[in-house]
Amino acid sequence: MTFGKQILYTATAAILGVYFLTAGLVKAKPFLAPLLTAVILALLVLPIARKLELWKVPRMASSLINTLLLFFVSVGFVALISIQIQSFVADWDKAKQKIMPEIEKLETYVYEKTPLGPEDIEKQQSEATGNMGKQALSFINGLYSFSGDYLLTFIYIFFLLNYRRKFRQFFVKLFRKENKRHVDEVLTQATKITQGYLYGKFILMIFLAIIYALGMAAFGVSNFIIISVLAALLSIIPYIGNIIGFLIAIGLGYIADGDTTALIGIVITFSVAQFIESYLFEPYVVGDNVNLDPFITILAVVAGNMIWGVIGMILSIPVLGIINVIFMHVKPLKPYSFLLGNSEVKQKSKNIGKDK
Repeated sequence: MTFGKQILYTATAAILGVYFLTAGLVKAKPFLAPLLTAVILALLVLPIARKLELWKVPRMASSLINTLLLFFVSVGFVALISIQIQSFVADWDKAKQKIMPEIEKLETYVYEKTPLGPEDIEKQQSEATGNMGKQALSFINGLYSFSGDYLLTFIYIFFLLNYRRKFRQFFVKLFRKENKRHVDEVLTQATKITQGYLYGKFILMIFLAIIYALGMAAFGVSNFIIISVLAALLSIIPYIGNIIGFLIAIGLGYIADGDTTALIGIVITFSVAQFIESYLFEPYVVGDNVNLDPFITILAVVAGNMIWGVIGMILSIPVLGIINVIFMHVKPLKPYSFLLGNSEVKQKSKNIGKDK
């Protein structure tokens, strides 16, 4: 076989492999997404479970306590957002009176500057009204599916925590005896990296929520609590989450208040928060736990969104961090670890070592 044909066959096999892998992941989302989410959350509370077991708490009880802890924390977030949404809906009539003149101005501008006319807008509105029943049915089905996955995730968390020793021994037994210590080291390092990243992100979200709330409250932005919580939660999605949070804040702030002061306050608050996050919180709170290249990180987030949607975007970074750890410890895969890793961070660490 000539060298050109070998390259062609290898490239074709790689493209087909990536295609079928992606298609398989899309089809397997109902099964894999709750399971993978449970694995990440179980790693988050693993130190608490270990601490309880050191205090002579039985493993089953420790696993149940940590599962309930995660469940009640998530329910608390949902309750907080629900209360704020109810408050927002209650004030909708006042907000509507503020923004209707602006909407009418926008419609007039669209009619004057574009080929669209009032009949086109009415046609779009009638089509949207006709599809309302389908949208409602789709929403109910989505809510039903989400509720099932939500409860199933916590069931998985309990069993992962309770039988974690068995799962760890299973992975170790897959390899030869002389490689068992190396495999155990990989599992330990992957666990520490994931925990460090998740803890850092959790603390970062709390800081951001406080900064957002204080800033928008100072500028008199209505419903600043729900805006702050949503924007802080979205920050778990690297790069893209902050942009989405900012756009949601602009939209909700303008709908609720309808004046430029609220918009200016939101812009200033988010600008200051992003500066503090990038130069203070991110380096010292999150640090370089996953040590991934920024470009690869963006690609992973985009791919996660295409495959699994929002949950794929959230899980993409910790999963890619675990994959990178595996690549670092498998000799034939080390070039891929070099591609995924942040070479600038590694160079800085080497320079620090030399300075010492």
